[in-house]
Amino acid sequence: MKLSILMPVYNEERTVASVARALLACDYPCEIELIIVDDGSSDRTPLLIAQLCDERVKSYRHPRNFGKGSALLTAAQLATGTHILPFDADLEYVASDIPRLLAPVLEGRCDVVYGSRLFGVNTVYQSYRYAMGNKLTTLAANLLFDAHLSDLHTCLKLVPLGLFHSLRLRSAGFGLDTEMTAGLLRLGIRPFEVPVTYHSRSHAEGKKLTWHDGVGCLAILGRVRFARVPRTTGEPAAEPAAGAAALREARSVALGGHPGEPASTGAA
Repeated sequence: MKLSILMPVYNEERTVASVARALLACDYPCEIELIIVDDGSSDRTPLLIAQLCDERVKSYRHPRNFGKGSALLTAAQLATGTHILPFDADLEYVASDIPRLLAPVLEGRCDVVYGSRLFGVNTVYQSYRYAMGNKLTTLAANLLFDAHLSDLHTCLKLVPLGLFHSLRLRSAGFGLDTEMTAGLLRLGIRPFEVPVTYHSRSHAEGKKLTWHDGVGCLAILGRVRFARVPRTTGEPAAEPAAGAAALREARSVALGGHPGEPASTGAA
């Protein structure tokens, strides 16, 4: 097993270096790589990423901001591991939880593991509205797919790389998070959940989610649930007009078809 940690970054100069160092300092039970995709940051984020000196780090810079989903898809194109794990660059999650996510996979119990944030257990939520929004969209996913997830929107989703690519994900923004889980649930896959630590940040501290993302989440759940064919069979579905051009360009960037800063193969 080799783990590819995917870290999309956009204007995170306050935290990106400390998060990357924590990830690299952690004691893992398998080989890892850290793939950082800067999604067109306008602050000192690119400079701080360039100062990371570790052969396990790969970095890539989008020429402009395409959206978190596009950055994750670019990172996945560059991944060489057997499994991927998205990880935010904002200090909301802790690197020391990752080995516990890996344990069920290494033990052969499952292939898909989610790090679940539980109310009142090693968590701090800055906003009751955000917490309730997550609960409501998680409930919607459970009802639509006859599942029993506790945390739809956790960032920590450990998935085999091949399975991730097979989902034909197409959301350029935050919706990729929802689309990924909806695709897995539609295939009948039920993630094994492991409790993790979570310390949310406020909008003043840089949180970028809004209520619009919650509405978009519900739309994505419905689209995937009632699609005529499974997402892993047949021809790729047509991409929605909103965000489609950005997503195509970001994919082209990841494959070397558009100008951008090429990914390093060693230290960033």
